Amino acid sequence: MRAPSLTEVDERFLLDPFEPGYLALYRSGELDRRVAAGLQELADCCACPRNCHVNRLANETRVCHTGRYARVASAFAHFGEENCLRGWNGSGTIFFSLCNLRCVFCQNWDISQQRAGGECPPEELARLMLRLQAQGCHNINLVTPEHVVPQVLEAVALAVRQGLRLPLVYNTSAYDALSSLKLLEGIVDIYMPDFKFWKPETAKRLCKAKDYPERAREAIREMHRQVGPLRFGPDGLALRGVLVRHLVMPGQTDEAAAIFAWLASEVSPDTYVNIMGQYRPEYEVGKLADDGAVRYAEINRRPTLEELVAAHEAARRAGLWRFDRR
Repeated sequence: MRAPSLTEVDERFLLDPFEPGYLALYRSGELDRRVAAGLQELADCCACPRNCHVNRLANETRVCHTGRYARVASAFAHFGEENCLRGWNGSGTIFFSLCNLRCVFCQNWDISQQRAGGECPPEELARLMLRLQAQGCHNINLVTPEHVVPQVLEAVALAVRQGLRLPLVYNTSAYDALSSLKLLEGIVDIYMPDFKFWKPETAKRLCKAKDYPERAREAIREMHRQVGPLRFGPDGLALRGVLVRHLVMPGQTDEAAAIFAWLASEVSPDTYVNIMGQYRPEYEVGKLADDGAVRYAEINRRPTLEELVAAHEAARRAGLWRFDRR
């Protein structure tokens, strides 16, 4: 459980000194303006690509089932994240309940598809951030925040006034609205998007969002425009930039290769990537349909060693070279 050492970090990607971006926006008054703009967005909600157009300020809900306040399932020092985030004291993760996707294989389905935890007004969410900072966590890691960006902004503005000084990590599926990401510019230090699928038909079947690949490409481009490639402090901890995750799925070697080729050519060959091999059948995968057939049979297994190796080889072939090492 350690961050990369200085000898393992290319000097081009060192960032020293560092100050969280939201402090400058707070001092200028821009942070308060972003809060107001975010809350206005909730009144006719287009906070994510679902574009539900409901008044969440009045607790109307649709796809994400989240009204005026975010729901938080848990908040704790997490030691299961990438080394450069967890360091030695852990990443201060705040897991938001519910989601704007419907991934049939979700390993956190009890959080993403159910109302786990309770509503968390901005004052309480700010207290959670400050508590994690007091525990010595290296960052505040916002998990599944796509549908609660306005609520996050509201809480950050309160927490900054009370002494928040940690980098903010935006840990997302990448099914994000560009309008929300632009509200976060200068506030989020580290963007950590998944890039799940390349083909619209795969996305429609497995996460119930045919436009996921297009929205993910738009979102990751915007994230990179804002913060650039991942950079580290002298202690080897990540401080600012983009870290892309890709979960290797059974039978999707060609989609992984397409994702890596796009990242290298359209974003940057310096993109920091975590190629994850922990997929397992969960949630709806493997259940029996009414006709007795196994649901989502094509992903009702773990990826093979050959598939994992093929994914890593495809990334290197594409020109990517910065990989998370466990």
